Amino acid sequence: MSEYRRLYRQQGWYFFTVVTYNREKILIQPDNLKRLRLSFHHVMTKYPFIMDAVVILPDHIHCIWRLPPDDDDFSTRWKLIKRYFSIGMNAPLTSRAEKKVWQRRFWEHLLRNEKDCQVHMDYIHYNPVKHGYVQSPYDWPSGSFRRAVKQGSYPADWGAKEPSNISGMNLE
Repeated sequence: MSEYRRLYRQQGWYFFTVVTYNREKILIQPDNLKRLRLSFHHVMTKYPFIMDAVVILPDHIHCIWRLPPDDDDFSTRWKLIKRYFSIGMNAPLTSRAEKKVWQRRFWEHLLRNEKDCQVHMDYIHYNPVKHGYVQSPYDWPSGSFRRAVKQGSYPADWGAKEPSNISGMNLE
């Protein structure tokens, strides 16, 4: 069995997928959404990064981060976000005495250029439509699409049909 190696780059630009334990739909609950936002804020205060895009679905998160210069440590950030989110949750424990809240690992992809970033940004924003939660990305409240529309990056009616640049992608 080969061992997975993460690609760490100082000032890296990354796409992430983080999934709940057994894909439990815990992230749709208002208290948990608030808990997740507070966890992100807490970690971003101590270990800064820029979140260019995010979507929070009931059982997983996709996001794009830019790390600061001289910093490549996204793993500590995710460890802390997951830990802060899990504090105070009444969840069963694994054999390793970890709460059954998150899958142990997460998936990352180092974005190589602007085109790669745009494809992953489109994937993030279209994801609630892909999963059948809404008809349009603008209708999904737990993500960055509305902010991107305000910034002029997308028209409000974008994503009513699957964008051709992400057709067939599955980053779940």
